[in-house]
Amino acid sequence: MTRTYLKKAMLTSESDASEVRETVTHILDDIAARGDSAALEYAAKFDKYDGNVLLTANEIEAASKLVPQKLKDDICFAQDNVRRFAEQQKSTISDVQYEIVPGLVAGQKAIPVDAAGCYVPAGRYRHIASAVMTVTTAKVAGCRHITVCTPPQPGEGINPAIAYAAHISGADKIMALGGVQAVASMAFGLLGQPKANIIVGPGNQFVAEAKRSLYGRVGIDMIAGPTDSLILADKGADAHIVATDLVSQAEHGYNSPVWLMTDHKPLADEVLGLVPRLIADLPELNRENAAAAWRDYAEVILCDDREEMAATSDEYAPEHLTVQAAELDWWLDRLTCYGSLFLGEETTVSYGDKASGTNHVLPTSRAATYTGGLSVHKYMKIVTWQRSTREGSKSVAEATARISRLEGMEGHARAADVRLAKYFPDEKFDLTANG
Repeated sequence: MTRTYLKKAMLTSESDASEVRETVTHILDDIAARGDSAALEYAAKFDKYDGNVLLTANEIEAASKLVPQKLKDDICFAQDNVRRFAEQQKSTISDVQYEIVPGLVAGQKAIPVDAAGCYVPAGRYRHIASAVMTVTTAKVAGCRHITVCTPPQPGEGINPAIAYAAHISGADKIMALGGVQAVASMAFGLLGQPKANIIVGPGNQFVAEAKRSLYGRVGIDMIAGPTDSLILADKGADAHIVATDLVSQAEHGYNSPVWLMTDHKPLADEVLGLVPRLIADLPELNRENAAAAWRDYAEVILCDDREEMAATSDEYAPEHLTVQAAELDWWLDRLTCYGSLFLGEETTVSYGDKASGTNHVLPTSRAATYTGGLSVHKYMKIVTWQRSTREGSKSVAEATARISRLEGMEGHARAADVRLAKYFPDEKFDLTANG
């Protein structure tokens, strides 16, 4: 392939992992040793908040009253879309059973985890949609207890709209707690909450490292890095819309990569000219984030044709992938590595981020090569079972005994031997490992 980089990234989206890991490990070990008191100390230190951590029903009601009705309606609209899509996802999972050999039946069963912990960021931006995305899917999956942690603002507490969104989505408890101490509290079952079986939701590098460190003790959705987005566009794409979509994702943070891949140089040149002007028109915080992301992490790549565009996109494995090109069905069939796909100008990553129904908790940093995003499936365990008649177990027992002896696992072999001896006392079997 002959890719031409019209703009090349100066940096990669990797933090100082060793320093972050050391800090997170110290905090987790301290909270594990001292429990609630340590978690509250770190909350006071990092969240700079000394109010009530575990919200009461009255506090949730009071927070909800602060949310304008128009915003409530929008949150309910988004939550309903996410819920209905999650219900359709759940319907794809079914309990099954199958007769492997006559008399031996095996099956699978889907069981939701008991307790879920949902982290909702609220630092640089107020991630109201994350409350909807994480809690709604856990509720649809059938989790019996859902805890939400979200960082409070000093002297104010948590954002009222986040509290409202978490509450209507089905949260059982809401905690004004952020960072590593929030993840640890959910994982260890502190402050009167059950231990979470799985912890989900986006966060900064400290939240991501805490989830990574605790994985194994609890399940996690994924280890999320800075958000990233890629657009595939051909000569028919609208350069202004392409540029606007790139900027809309660059505002996530100073280290959020955005990429454009096209086979039409005039489009690329026009986008390169538009993006700085669109960034300059943003509010200050958004402008600073988008300008840094575009300067240091963005790339514009010119490809020979659409096959090269698709192959390059699969190599990047973006979190968000937008196609603004002809023959959308071709792209849907061809593309294989992405967190979520947005086909055509009529949809955009912003829709998926907020209200269209698909989940916005997605794999970053090329993790889309091996996993998808958050869904009801992440909260469910697919387990297997089997049952057999005595006659049905006969051939399986013979094969098990011989394979076990070939492996040198005599104890396994004898578990099969004793059944054959009990169920078929008048028969002789060759259960040796030799041919």
